[in-house]
Amino acid sequence: MFFLHRIWNWCSRFRYRCGYGVHSPSDFFLITSVIYERHHYYAYRMLQARKFPTYLPHYRRKVNRLLFRLVNYFRPKSLIEVGTGNGASISYMRAACRTMESITLKGTNWTKTSRQLEEKLSDMRTLDCLHIGYTPFYREVFEQALPYVGSHSCFIIGGIHDSKQKRDWWKQIVASEATVITLDLYDIGLVFFDKARYKQHYIVNFL
Repeated sequence: MFFLHRIWNWCSRFRYRCGYGVHSPSDFFLITSVIYERHHYYAYRMLQARKFPTYLPHYRRKVNRLLFRLVNYFRPKSLIEVGTGNGASISYMRAACRTMESITLKGTNWTKTSRQLEEKLSDMRTLDCLHIGYTPFYREVFEQALPYVGSHSCFIIGGIHDSKQKRDWWKQIVASEATVITLDLYDIGLVFFDKARYKQHYIVNFL
């Protein structure tokens, strides 16, 4: 059933492949040369050999490799990941930029997580990259981090189609005046905040 669902979604997104209909040169490059890049980085082989536990929440390998390419392209100085997982996503992102300051916050107690997040955000002042992974506090994390965004900030939001509740929330993010460029890659959503840009939303066939 899961495989058939993937096939159906791929077909419904077929016309959104390869940067079709994207007029911005920078957005077109991001989609065609970063999201769709096929270069096999040496780090892929090393990370694949680590055998991350499959019983914990995790992305497909294809998505983890995309996280690697995004960090490799944007070269953020700071990254915060919030959510419980098998450690693959943060490992791929750290491997892409070893000079990046990064931390993973996980737990089921929002009061504690919120306090830790605020401490890290205050230290960074401007948050370059935020990955909202497998956490029930995705709304709270987004709102708490929002005051710390800059023109080069990037939010990576996992599982934007996991439930009706999260799909509805994602639609609010896309429509929000606080966000500028948003991309729906099904497994993850990308959010950018450069107010010098015109507001734009893209659907990308990354299934």
